[in-house]
Amino acid sequence: MGFKMGIVGLPNVGKSTLFNALTRTAEAQAANFPFCTIEPNVGEVAVPDTRLDTLAGIAKSKQIIPTRMTFVDIAGLVKGASKGEGLGNQFLANIRECDAIAQVLRCFEDDDVTHVEGRVDPVADADTIETELMLADLESIERRLQNLVRKVRGGDKEAIQQERLLKAAQAALEEGRPARTVEVSEDDAKAWRMLQLLTTKPILYVCNVAEDEAATGNAQSERVREMAEAQGAGTVVISAKIEEEISQLDREEAEMFLSELGLEEAGLDRLIKAGYELLGLQTYFTVGPKEARAWTIPYGTLAPQAAGVIHGDFERGFIRAETIAYDDFVELGGEQGAKDAGKMRVEGKSYEVKDGDVLHFLFNA
Repeated sequence: MGFKMGIVGLPNVGKSTLFNALTRTAEAQAANFPFCTIEPNVGEVAVPDTRLDTLAGIAKSKQIIPTRMTFVDIAGLVKGASKGEGLGNQFLANIRECDAIAQVLRCFEDDDVTHVEGRVDPVADADTIETELMLADLESIERRLQNLVRKVRGGDKEAIQQERLLKAAQAALEEGRPARTVEVSEDDAKAWRMLQLLTTKPILYVCNVAEDEAATGNAQSERVREMAEAQGAGTVVISAKIEEEISQLDREEAEMFLSELGLEEAGLDRLIKAGYELLGLQTYFTVGPKEARAWTIPYGTLAPQAAGVIHGDFERGFIRAETIAYDDFVELGGEQGAKDAGKMRVEGKSYEVKDGDVLHFLFNA
């Protein structure tokens, strides 16, 4: 089950530098001029989770396979993108394909790096991006409403539902609020997601600060935090330059480097954790001598659907799940110890998988 996080922002805020660090590649060209990223660069990163290593050690697994998150480095946005300015149309189309947005904001001063607006103001930058996304959504909604007129008159239930939801989004946008502020019922949730409006995407603000401010942040990142808090959004303070340096080091060197900077963990780890929280994601594990593997699912996923992440046949032929809580698996020395202690549970189709569950699925082929 793949999840995509789009890395967006104005030109020259450090998007591509951050992407390079995140994916440990140099595929995204990081240069001091607008639109240096012409095509979206896509990279997959392993989701760090020390629990997986622990489980693999107990089970003596030959292979460790972490779950992964996809990051998409998207061309820089400028004012007028909603009208096709710069690489606007391409930018907006690429965002539409992502599950969430990591909006990189420049929170550092550097006379050698040009700012497209000629000043450093991350809150204003965030407003520019949000405004362009809102304008693009309004234009999209107007077109869709026109196309639905005939079907609505004909009594098409799906079209009537779409029209109602589009008008709710339109009302919010015309009031200056993003579509994500609209309250949607459970019955409408699927149809709402299918609209793929840009401003329904959850947002994580990434404050790119100078190297000596990575541990503490600064006045600009504090302004962003206050803005995000008011919106119910998340923030991560990161130094893209530091992350790029860390990406070139081995594990031991990276830990020493972080310790010297007063950082407990790399920005990559914090960014992924924040992304998981933003998207409401959790991890379960399958463990054996052959491999220990992590799987990503949303909170609230039932056992058959969790099994389906591994293979569709697992979901279709689901019989039951044998479940051991992570803490029990570790404390009791693995599967057999958990069984002997009565800590392995047999769960059916209505079981809601918990974060950290160690699962074994039984199914009819």
